Amino acid sequence: KIYFIKSGIVRAYSIIDGDEITFWFGKEGETVISMRSYVENLKGYENIELLENCELYAITISDLQKLYQEDLHIANWGRKFAEKELIKTEERLISRQFRTATERYAELLANNPDLLQRVQLGHIASYLGITQVSLSRIRAKI
Repeated sequence: KIYFIKSGIVRAYSIIDGDEITFWFGKEGETVISMRSYVENLKGYENIELLENCELYAITISDLQKLYQEDLHIANWGRKFAEKELIKTEERLISRQFRTATERYAELLANNPDLLQRVQLGHIASYLGITQVSLSRIRAKI
């Protein structure tokens, strides 16, 4: 299924060596989707956790595929959605590979300041690829 977030916040994470590694947050107006499941019809890599009470709308992938075939506007929306998801993935990769932890935190603060009020710092630290102690040090400097 694909979920559309009307209210609330969710995170996507994987378990690596027993640790939960957060790699995505979704909030109001965003879509929760496993691209692997959507494109290849395989089990997704991620686990999804609701971090707040959420109101979600859902549609099955097969129903969405039918809508794509029936309506060109919806098919174009699906293409644009996939393109935007690819850009978001590329931005996360570039941020993780080429920016320092302090730069990644500043970027998160600039682009999603409400996350810091709504998400546990342990999840934020995991998302940034650092320990919670390192995050506390960065926050003290900024």
